[in-house]
This record gives sequence, structure tokens and C-alpha cells, in this order.
Amino acid sequence: MYRDTKIIVERIESWLEEQIIAAGAKGGVVGISGGVDSAVVAVLLKRVFGDNMLSVIMPCESLHSDVEHAELLARTFSLPCITVDLEPAFKGLLSALPSNMNIIPVARANIKPRLRMTTLYLLGQQHGYLVCGTGNKVEITVGYFTKYGDGGADLLPLGDLLKGEVRNVAKFLGVPEEIVNKTPSAGLWEGQTDEGEMGVTYDALDRYLALGEGDERVAKFIEEARRRTEHKRLPPPICQIG
Repeated sequence: MYRDTKIIVERIESWLEEQIIAAGAKGGVVGISGGVDSAVVAVLLKRVFGDNMLSVIMPCESLHSDVEHAELLARTFSLPCITVDLEPAFKGLLSALPSNMNIIPVARANIKPRLRMTTLYLLGQQHGYLVCGTGNKVEITVGYFTKYGDGGADLLPLGDLLKGEVRNVAKFLGVPEEIVNKTPSAGLWEGQTDEGEMGVTYDALDRYLALGEGDERVAKFIEEARRRTEHKRLPPPICQIG
């Protein structure tokens, strides 16, 4: 079901170099969350561009273990890395809103990836780097990302990889096991997991997208998610005048 890992790595590395050069940029910047997707992107950038890359840890009501895993990754691969604590900005924005506004939980949670996107673009412009997103094929297909948040990027190196392929690449690159094997989570709120929120496993989604195999529930989830989130994958509609 999964493609050859070595070929995947070679292709992404050559593609990254092509894209950065074509854009006239110097390298890439990526936010590292402590998860496997961002770990893979960061390590690939380091392999291709050396120190002409930047990894950014951006805690915002984050689990301590996630920050520890991000720091472990940076140490393991000697990544150029900075930490930008976004919690004061997050709380400042919330406090600036009308006090009687009852903010729905998902809207509150989505502030975090949007603050991270803003931070990455600031740093990208500062250093002449392109912003590299961390979304994989499953997440992009079903729209499991925040519009203008973690979905905001110049490049999507993992956009054609199934989740299992991302894990295989991580193992191939030597990403620490505790990162490779941790439960996937966007870290939007305490106890949140990707599979729990979606209601379907990555393995089931991988199998359906790769082979067309799966029960009716999986097929229905993908179909409905694609339809509901199509606006996330398209540029804003333009009103044509005449």
C-alpha cells in the first residue's frame, strides 16, 4: 500500500531544492509541534539546506510533552531553532474581544494555528525563507486543517503522502521513536486527538485513499468531509463584473 520510502525522501528533497531556488528564497521555515509530520518536514529541510532553515517552537496552551518532543527533535538533528511563546498574544487577543462574547470552543482553538501562521510568515520574510506546511495527503483530502492557520503555507512537502508513509519516512530519517509513535493530535485543546475528532483512524483513511478499500462509513466520511471543506482547498471566489 505504501510507496518506497527511499524514493519518497529523494523526491521530496529534490523538489524542496527546486521550489526554493525557483522562488529566489534562501531556505525554509517550519513550525515544529512535537508531532511526526512537522518533525519530518524539519529534518528534510535540514538535510537539504543545512543551517539555511529555521524550526520554530510556538507553545500556546500546549502540553509540556509536546514542547519537550519538539526540543528533543531540535537537539537530535542540531536544527536551527527558536521558541516563540504565543500564549501572551493569544490571551491578549481574547481579552481585547467584547467581555460578553461567548466564543465557541472551536473558534477559540483555531486562533492558535492562525497565530502560528502569522509568526512563521514574519520569520520567513525576515530571513528570506519560504513557509513549509506540514499537512499530509489525508489531512488535505478531508480538510483536517485550520483555514489560514496550519493550512497557510508556501510549500506542502508532505501533501502527497499518506499518514503511514509519513511515519515510514520519519523512521528512515531517524526521528526519535517517541515522536514517531505518539498519538496524532493538533493540540487544539487538552485531550484532543486527530482520530478522536475525525471519528475514523488514519490507517482506515490511508487504505481507502490508496486502495479504495474500506467500509461504507469510511467512504461516507471522506465524501462528506471533502464536500464540507472544499472551500479550504480553493482560493476565495472572485465576483466577476461583466
